[in-house]
Amino acid sequence: MQSYIEKAEKVFMHTYNRYQIVLDQGEGVYLYDVNGKKYLDFAAGIAVFALGYGNKEYRDALKLQIDQLLHTSNLFYNVPSIKAADKLLEASGMDRVFFTNSGAEAIEGAIKLARKYYYKKHGASDSQIIAMRHSFHGRSIGALSITGTKKYREPFEPLMGGVVFGEFNNLDNIKSLINNKTCAIVMEVIQGEGGLYPATEKFIKGVRELCDAHDILLIFDEIQCGMGRTGSMFAYQNYSVEPDIITCAKALGCGVPVGAFAAKEKAANAFAPGDHGTTYGGNPFATAAVNKVFELFDKMQILKKVNETAPYLHQKLEELTIKYKCIIDHRGVGLMQGLEFAFPVNEIIKKAMDKGLILISAGSNVLRFVPPLIIEKEHIDEMLVILEQCIVDSLP
Repeated sequence: MQSYIEKAEKVFMHTYNRYQIVLDQGEGVYLYDVNGKKYLDFAAGIAVFALGYGNKEYRDALKLQIDQLLHTSNLFYNVPSIKAADKLLEASGMDRVFFTNSGAEAIEGAIKLARKYYYKKHGASDSQIIAMRHSFHGRSIGALSITGTKKYREPFEPLMGGVVFGEFNNLDNIKSLINNKTCAIVMEVIQGEGGLYPATEKFIKGVRELCDAHDILLIFDEIQCGMGRTGSMFAYQNYSVEPDIITCAKALGCGVPVGAFAAKEKAANAFAPGDHGTTYGGNPFATAAVNKVFELFDKMQILKKVNETAPYLHQKLEELTIKYKCIIDHRGVGLMQGLEFAFPVNEIIKKAMDKGLILISAGSNVLRFVPPLIIEKEHIDEMLVILEQCIVDSLP
């Protein structure tokens, strides 16, 4: 394993401080490194592997598509993309979709669509977007421009203009930022990298009302919190609120790189031929994965499963919060939970990996729990035994 790591450090750009593990294969909710060591995975490739690893029906569907047709350009139609679009629109309540290669690309497309909507309405290109402080939307230039965390943006400025940042869950603050140039308000329904903060019902419904009153497009970033993670297919459905545009990725393909932005008709109609495009987005292989993911979500009753196991995870993390004074907060929804500690959590994460448990952080002092959606209570118990040992070993 060390020889692989040494080679990687010579050939990759140093954009990640990687954990000293070379993963080789997975099965169910477990991963294995090249030395055969087994790890219980509570990160799921950062909320990607909703169906776990090695699902035979999923693998067979991809193998079949490889043999049939891997790629065409978007100058032609292909059957998997049409079927996948239909399934995504039915699940989301949106009217039209554009498939991308990633979440960041989905965000870029959503920004363009919102700006084109404003341009078509006003004949001007001086629109403004309201984004949220402590948000994270991706690392491309447009996505960085609406990411409300200074450390991500500063090295790459000047970024895209026309963006102002408001306070998440502060409706009065957002209201004060709206003017006649505001074309969109963009927000994560649950802030992920920002520390696992869910939107309050008052805030999310209030923002929807503001958008309706001022003809502003509401964009929900569901890249991490969508696709069943909160017990609904999309997190906004827990609030009975609909956006004008959504972005999704991660578990949309359960490992195959694919994203999408979808919109209601009034927003989608702003695009005309030539306004947006992609070479690989929506190709037969990627959308065959999307099709099979939706089929398996239904067949395996994933939403029902999340609603059965998530309360147990929540209860057990609450018990830890009460037991250890070093845990200063517990928050989250469904199988997207976070524990905030009074100190950085990196040592806990390293100790956990040594003991065969994969965890990740959300910021420096929040442990993030985003396991595969197929976990059972026994896996939660297994995780808790290791986690508690690591907490005790990390106490000052």
